[in-house]
Amino acid sequence: MATYNNPTFTVKLMKWVGAAVIGLILILMLNPFVIVGPGERGVVLNFGAVQPQVLGEGLHLRVPIMQTVVIIDVKVQKAQTEADAASKDLQDTHSTIALNYHIQPDSAHLVYQQIGLDFADRVIAPAMQEVLKGVTAKYTAMELITQREKIRNEVRELLHTRLSQYHIVVDDFSIVNFSFSAQFSQAIEAKQTAEQLAFKAQRDLERIKIEAEQKVAQAKAEAEALRLQKQEVTDQLVALRQIEVQQKAIDKWDGRLPQVTGGAVPFLDVLQAGGGKP
Repeated sequence: MATYNNPTFTVKLMKWVGAAVIGLILILMLNPFVIVGPGERGVVLNFGAVQPQVLGEGLHLRVPIMQTVVIIDVKVQKAQTEADAASKDLQDTHSTIALNYHIQPDSAHLVYQQIGLDFADRVIAPAMQEVLKGVTAKYTAMELITQREKIRNEVRELLHTRLSQYHIVVDDFSIVNFSFSAQFSQAIEAKQTAEQLAFKAQRDLERIKIEAEQKVAQAKAEAEALRLQKQEVTDQLVALRQIEVQQKAIDKWDGRLPQVTGGAVPFLDVLQAGGGKP
């Protein structure tokens, strides 16, 4: 108990506490801790010189004053730009293209050392412009419309080859919008209209042809039926039909002779045909 009441001990304790507080303040001011977030990497600089060591996600210590840590995002990012080009048949095109990419995590220090943090403007955008113009020049305007998926894949592969040397990985490429000059668009619309009209005319011609063939077939069938009917008409059939008609007349006769003079008696032919007498 006497020790704690000793003035000398109290002075020493105060000095220790003061030194600890000062040390803590210095530590906080120098900030020796570095936190690398999800999808990020830390590039270590020793007095400005890039080190091969790349810090992963989590808490890290650095040497104050000597070391600096630059945080680089290695998640999938998007770069979108407008591009003008000319087709093989010299038609002007305007495109909106988008690229999904990410930095190779283990090569983040090389990207920072060789390109810097503005790699999107320095490398990616120019590469997108140049590759699209090169591919567009290989196809005609109509091929650019009809083979859009093939062109997209070709641009994607060329960008992959082009950007891999900068340690940038191409995840996907998209042609968001693709358009031609107003004159060419009007020409395409006029051609489509003409093709639709030609198709309709062809369909109408086929319909008329089919209807004509049906009418011919119907006329042939009717003529054949009439011919067959004529072949079946004989003298016996005519006589039989006459007898049937006269028999119907007899069935309807009320027993009185017609009150007219001249002309034949109605049932004479029937009685003669039957061999009877009036």
